[in-house]
Amino acid sequence: MTIPNDRLHQIANRFAELEARMASGTLEGEDFVAASRDYAELEPVAKAAHEVRDMRAEIAELSALTDDPEMRALAEEELAELRRALPDAEHRLAVAMLPRDSADERPAMLEIRAGTGGDEAALFAADLFRMYEGYAAEQGWKVETVSLNANEIGGFKEIVANVTGKGVFAKMKFESGVHRVQRVPVTESGGRIHTSAATVAVLPEPSEVEVHIEDKDLRIDIYRASGAGGQHVNKTDSAVRMTHLPTGIVVAMQDERSQHRNRDKAMQVLRARIYEKKREEAHGAEAAARKAMVGSGDRSERIRTYNFPQGRVTDHRIGLTLHKLPEVLAGHGLAEMIDALIAEDEAKRLAAMDA
Repeated sequence: MTIPNDRLHQIANRFAELEARMASGTLEGEDFVAASRDYAELEPVAKAAHEVRDMRAEIAELSALTDDPEMRALAEEELAELRRALPDAEHRLAVAMLPRDSADERPAMLEIRAGTGGDEAALFAADLFRMYEGYAAEQGWKVETVSLNANEIGGFKEIVANVTGKGVFAKMKFESGVHRVQRVPVTESGGRIHTSAATVAVLPEPSEVEVHIEDKDLRIDIYRASGAGGQHVNKTDSAVRMTHLPTGIVVAMQDERSQHRNRDKAMQVLRARIYEKKREEAHGAEAAARKAMVGSGDRSERIRTYNFPQGRVTDHRIGLTLHKLPEVLAGHGLAEMIDALIAEDEAKRLAAMDA
């Protein structure tokens, strides 16, 4: 995708205007916030455009020197190098100019639930959570558990966590879907390979301002918690079930002994689910197009298989197989998979713009 020079000039002029406004000291309040956001979004585009403009200008100057017998050899050598580098610079610019998901820089709510496979599926769900913890540590992100329902052997029937840091949703959004594992379970005495699954959902977290929930739209039920947690949990009406009447979304929380803490956590999860529902409704066509790229992120869609006997991980959306299962599950090997998914998404969107 070749960006014409007049478009590069427009980008440079727009960025110069923003720089001048930011430096003027006249912006306050919402105007300053809006200008800062525009500046942050345009800065990588402007830098990439500046690089392309400089390279094109240098190519034009060197091309003129090839008529000079004394300068021809040196000019042709530099020209060859610049012409090799220019397509990569133009590609970086085109990627920088792609429309950005407004939620990309947001923190995310990570939900993992054991699927088919009983205790083995719960153990796999715990493995997935530890994988994301490891990946988050590599990225410098923070992971905080919001809700956890564990079984007796260390597996997770369900876990919900908040992931905060720079660009969390941009990288984690491709993890939504069904993850499948093939291995001999620790509960299997006959040595047979079983297939189990867990579902992952990654939801961008909105602010309270973006998703304001009216009291009249909520039904809150208080009940006695059940399951592990000791005598206090079983004898106190601290569990909370929160129903958002307009959407029918229900969130239950019983992890904390404090009813107030359970209400706060339930509201946090509810807000994220309402925000995601609004995003899906607002971007229906975009969501359909994205499904054709690297999958919809639908929780019913099988996206990846972790095969222990062969030590491999396969992402079915892009046909990528990595023979480094331990590294991926440790978290530090997951970056290669996620980076490949992002690159594929960018390539498909660039192709759609050229079509």
